[in-house]
Amino acid sequence: ISQPAVKWLKDLGMGDSQVANVITTFPSLLCCSLQKNLKPKVETLREWKFADSQIINMLSRFPQLLSYSSTRLAHRKGALEACDSLTDASLINSMTMTDAKFAARYE
Repeated sequence: ISQPAVKWLKDLGMGDSQVANVITTFPSLLCCSLQKNLKPKVETLREWKFADSQIINMLSRFPQLLSYSSTRLAHRKGALEACDSLTDASLINSMTMTDAKFAARYE
């Protein structure tokens, strides 16, 4: 597949098997805008001090992370940070929670 998203994932440092897993798990990633969605969200994760290796791990495990709004990501990150619980695993886990479940656990 010669999709810009595939090249971008490889440029992030993902191997062929990781890219294949991401696309198989979350095929709509191929329809996401690199400039308006994918790149800004990864840049946000970098600004939050996640290393590229952590970002690759997060996206390999849960590529749907890129489908959530920046507002939701920022809210969850802030609440996790306030509880001193921000890790790559906790961010992924928190994104899959309903708002009510998240609020009961972290707010």
